[in-house]
Amino acid sequence: MTHTFETLGLRPELVRTVAELGYEQPTPIQAGAIPVLMSGRDVLGQAQTGTGKTAAFTLPMLESLDPVKTGVQSLILAPTRELAIQVAEAVYRYGHQLGVRVLPIYGGQSITRQMKRLQQDTQVVVGTPGRMLDLIRRNVLDLSHVSYLVLDEADEMLKMGFIEDVEAILSATPTTRQTALFSATLSTEIRRLAQRYMNDPVPVLIAGESMTVPQMEQRYYLVDERAKFAALTRLLEVENLNSTLIFTRTRAGAAELAENLVARGYPAEAIHGDLSQDARETVMRRFRKGHLNVLVATDMVARGVDIDDVSHVINYDIPFDPEDYVHRIGRTGRAGRSGIAITLLTPGQTRRLKSIEGFTKQSINRGTLPTVEAVYARRESRFQANLDGILDENLEDEVRFVQQLIEAGYDPVEMAAASIHMARMVEQQRPVEEIADVREKRSSDRAPRMSDRNGRGERGQSGGRRKPDFEPGMVRLLLNLGREHGIRPGDVVGAIASEARIPGNAIGAIDIGKHETFVDVKEKHVENVLRSMKQGKLRGKMMTLTRAVNN
Repeated sequence: MTHTFETLGLRPELVRTVAELGYEQPTPIQAGAIPVLMSGRDVLGQAQTGTGKTAAFTLPMLESLDPVKTGVQSLILAPTRELAIQVAEAVYRYGHQLGVRVLPIYGGQSITRQMKRLQQDTQVVVGTPGRMLDLIRRNVLDLSHVSYLVLDEADEMLKMGFIEDVEAILSATPTTRQTALFSATLSTEIRRLAQRYMNDPVPVLIAGESMTVPQMEQRYYLVDERAKFAALTRLLEVENLNSTLIFTRTRAGAAELAENLVARGYPAEAIHGDLSQDARETVMRRFRKGHLNVLVATDMVARGVDIDDVSHVINYDIPFDPEDYVHRIGRTGRAGRSGIAITLLTPGQTRRLKSIEGFTKQSINRGTLPTVEAVYARRESRFQANLDGILDENLEDEVRFVQQLIEAGYDPVEMAAASIHMARMVEQQRPVEEIADVREKRSSDRAPRMSDRNGRGERGQSGGRRKPDFEPGMVRLLLNLGREHGIRPGDVVGAIASEARIPGNAIGAIDIGKHETFVDVKEKHVENVLRSMKQGKLRGKMMTLTRAVNN
């Protein structure tokens, strides 16, 4: 039987609201959970992020609210601040026609302000266990009138060590309340919690084959660890990106990756636990509104990332836990849209990939990285498309200026070439690095090399020492940092090009040794480069750049 929101028994205002939000028919978890919750029964639901579970427990909750009754009537527990904010926003979106009064409460925000808001006859409270318990102990949050309670992502709350806080909060609510518990997995601990605090719950489970979204394309790329950044930048150049989430394993990794992307000219920001709550909310707001296309995040923070139109999820670091993989990629392919999930896999991580495939009951195809030629072809295609768009605009002032330049003796073809060169200068921050096939046997002392537009490159001899010959018109410089300091070709190009303000094509071959790096720079730029980079840091290390002895 095909369900609609009307057949689920929702009041007309809610049916109208979900239609306005673009939802045509219920998802499986909604079709299964909403009628049960509408009947007053408890629900034990297994559902991943992105399956529509928020609406599954919110719509029946809004049906149950008594407009005359005072005090907190509904309580929703979430593991993170980001998820609490997301759920509170969803409650408001679904219930604004009913005049719902909802308050998110979480750490990192003024507790005094939250206490004042609680005195304003709030109907629904959404919050994290720690801050919620704090307000209960201060006798500010009264749960004695709660009739509807939700545990969202209960497995995450247990994993994060909130079990005692959750049980204390459950104990502060009436035993007659209706309870909905949603979890990605129904572990022994989750079932024990349900048995103790729920009243004969009805299980609503998503079948194993639906653990990931059917319309999502999943693929992985096998690359050497040192080539991951180069592989990522190629994908960012060629894929049709709308809004992209990139996941790293650590906070430091997220910050560093975002910084490196910005240095290459890719607008990106990181969101992680070291940021203040205000800063995290600002970043999320920019991402949701489309002002930011690339967001680098950690698993903990990403629990609250709820964007309807994420085109790509990229696992820069493959997660240890298959459940985390499902949570990550559940951020794309939502609301019936297609999505792409990409994983950068190193040779030693293939067993982890097999574990994910076993968990999701889906195979993940290996992809082939875009070639150097494909990257340059895409750049030219993108430039031409932008040019076509500009040519459709009113260019009277520009045409008048061009005519003045022609009358002054400028050659039209040379002017056009110079204009294109200026318009594409940002691309010079994006050198296309060669990526070796991981099936090749490689010595740990073999240095990375850079590719020019035609894919040519030069590799140093083992030990990082360069061959004595180099291109005419180039001067060899010596950097006091090498592979031991985490230096990569892109770091060298980005630092020199940005600090000395020279084009990327003025930088030639780069040879990274264990403790030092040789880099060739066009002779006419050498003094400027040496002057601009007289002192500074690269990857957090003090650097010096001098002429190499063999010049």
